Amino acid sequence: MFADPQSITVNTVAQSLPAIARNDVSSTYKKDDDSYKLTVGHQYGKRKRFTVRLDAQKIAPDPLVASNNLQYTSSAYLVIDAPNVGYTNAELKDIALALSSWATSANLLKVLGGET
Repeated sequence: MFADPQSITVNTVAQSLPAIARNDVSSTYKKDDDSYKLTVGHQYGKRKRFTVRLDAQKIAPDPLVASNNLQYTSSAYLVIDAPNVGYTNAELKDIALALSSWATSANLLKVLGGET
């Protein structure tokens, strides 16, 4: 199991997320104000799947009625999906690191801007 609490850094600000749920195949960590939630999970079947997901939420003005505030949510996640045989954990790690290295600020802004 990962350490409790987990720490994520968003826009240079560290966020502490204590564990709120744990079992054999997943753990959930959440900030006390519900602004961030980190989930780490595993699925084993015909294939193996590993997921790390970060959910964020915030309260911000309604763009149609500025005097009203609304709750907005977003999420980002990494999924590693592989057959049960044929790839070592080291090879899967290398593939995931290649993707995370590609996900630079410039490339992510391009993706978010609709480029393909």
